Amino acid sequence: MTHPTGYSGAQIALHWIVALLVAGQYIFKDSIASAWDAIRQGTDYAFDPLILAHVAGGGLILVFILWRLALRLTRGAPLPPANEPAPLKLLSHVAHWAFYAVLAIMSVSGALAWFVDLTIAAQVHNIFKVVLLALVALHVLAIPFHRIVLKNNVMIRMIRPAE
Repeated sequence: MTHPTGYSGAQIALHWIVALLVAGQYIFKDSIASAWDAIRQGTDYAFDPLILAHVAGGGLILVFILWRLALRLTRGAPLPPANEPAPLKLLSHVAHWAFYAVLAIMSVSGALAWFVDLTIAAQVHNIFKVVLLALVALHVLAIPFHRIVLKNNVMIRMIRPAE
């Protein structure tokens, strides 16, 4: 796999689009959760555009992470900063691949729960919701750690495309 000096514009755009979609999924999840509860109780629920947005958002997240994964496999990704200790490099590597896996699992399990009425898929979806929150927290906390402790500006790679 090649290691460019930074991420491409497409990789950066896909990162931030997925980040916004994931945030929206958490912020506006109450409508689909209420609809799911109504379905489980055998009652009707009123149409809510936020239900459609949640379902469509999950599908878009899957498409965009598969696209980003394809870019990562063909274009590569920059190496961790030179001053990053080996255990942190490994943790970073595992966390990035875990994001792809967890987001795919969330999208597929959500679709299976909603469209196939598969209760176990809904349970998987709820479990991985917590895993995803933990990954996001780790990812966000890495920013000040890199800046303050390691004294590098690794975040700039996800803001400014490599030339």
